[in-house]
Amino acid sequence: MQAFVDFMNGIIWSPALIYLCLGAGLFYSIITRFVQVRMFREMWKLLLSGKASEQGISSFQALAVSLSGRVGTGNIAGVAAAIGFGGPGAVFWMWVVAFLGAATAYAESTLAQIYKEEQDGQYRGGPAYYLEKAMGAKWYAWIFAISTILACGLFLPGVQSNSIGNAAQAAFGSGAMIDTAIGTLSFAKIMTGTIVVLILGFIIFGGVKRIANFTQIVVPFMALAYIIIAAVIVLLNIDMVPGIIGQIVGDAFTPMAGLGAAIGWGVKRGVYSNEAGQGTGPHAAAAAEVEHPAQQGLVQAFSVYIDTLFVCSATAFMILITGTYNVHGAGDAFLVQNVATDIAANGPQFTQMAIESVLPGVGSPFIAFALFFFSFTTILAYYYIAETNIAYLQRTVKIPGLGMALKIGIMSATFYGAVKTADLAWGMGDVGVGLMAWLNIVGILIIFFMAKPAILALKDYEAQRKAGVAKYTFDPEKLGIKHADFWVKKAKAEQHTKEKETA
Repeated sequence: MQAFVDFMNGIIWSPALIYLCLGAGLFYSIITRFVQVRMFREMWKLLLSGKASEQGISSFQALAVSLSGRVGTGNIAGVAAAIGFGGPGAVFWMWVVAFLGAATAYAESTLAQIYKEEQDGQYRGGPAYYLEKAMGAKWYAWIFAISTILACGLFLPGVQSNSIGNAAQAAFGSGAMIDTAIGTLSFAKIMTGTIVVLILGFIIFGGVKRIANFTQIVVPFMALAYIIIAAVIVLLNIDMVPGIIGQIVGDAFTPMAGLGAAIGWGVKRGVYSNEAGQGTGPHAAAAAEVEHPAQQGLVQAFSVYIDTLFVCSATAFMILITGTYNVHGAGDAFLVQNVATDIAANGPQFTQMAIESVLPGVGSPFIAFALFFFSFTTILAYYYIAETNIAYLQRTVKIPGLGMALKIGIMSATFYGAVKTADLAWGMGDVGVGLMAWLNIVGILIIFFMAKPAILALKDYEAQRKAGVAKYTFDPEKLGIKHADFWVKKAKAEQHTKEKETA
């Protein structure tokens, strides 16, 4: 299985996908005149505005749901892996993919808002919807939807729960070893997996509102706590920061771990962490109640900054300041060896050791606690994304029991990931991420050359903002955007209300 997964990753994560992720981000940055910089203040303002409705969630809740998908194992174990296999220079390429990816996140999330639908009393949308409506390729949208259900329902949850299980075992010991049908497992991992699955079941059977209510409280609290701990470690070693920044930038362009390895691992883990272009963020973006589609696109662009420039950087600085990492070379060789060779780079141990070295007795349990909440909320986001794509398929073909099969599947995958090895879990996760990224990025680039809906929406929003309107409106027909049925209906209803008030 491991050999097959590695083979698939070799194809999916070829240099072509690395360049596609960076190239799409650069392309949308130029086309939007670097919206991620120009509209930074507007992003912050929009983040705190907007209200929920019966059909949709607020902008902040949508941000929390999408951040719960972005802020997860990738921020703790993923950064460690990027450094462990790509060297400190990989962090620089994570920054690059985050900066450029913010523009990609704007484009895909705005598209999700433009082409969203109201289904079963709630807003639904995402790449499958806009690939069908804007690109006119239903077959392509179906491939994306099926790939996403498999990736988010079966492949990716195991990565998150695997880090929870590893962190719990590192913090509290493995306990007794128990022989089972799937191998010899530690009592700590079995208990961790069981607890995670029980809580997961309680929440996913409650629907998107329960997911949004849970994540809007947990995600900001845990992200803030994590950044505070990181800030303490950085401030205690503030004299080392200039050297660390120099090391990150310097190693990004040197062959210490191979320039290709630094770029490859930086982009791979960057995309895995901030998910810009992957097509996961648009699902939550579509569920938001906003006056104009561009507003949620801007909020989602800001979430990429939070994920990578804040949380991932916090992890990287802790690891590099304390020197608790190795850098793998060819075969079994190490280009840098600061800690024991048997400590896996594909796990949270580098980060746990970093905190432990500065705050003894705090590192292991704190990371176990942080990973539980980060990773758990990410699994919830995965469930919501997979469920949305099932809802998309059900528009055409009613498949009885598919929703229940997803619940059972994601709970099984979560338990399995919690108790099995890290390399297989990460490998399967990379297959899922890469497949979605290929399909989504190619799709949003084709959509741009066909109709430019995300850019037209941005220009319309900026024009209304410049005019100082009290309330934003969006009329896709006036802008020449086709098949945005939800917004057409809304614009006509608003026009009818205005005419009645005038009369």
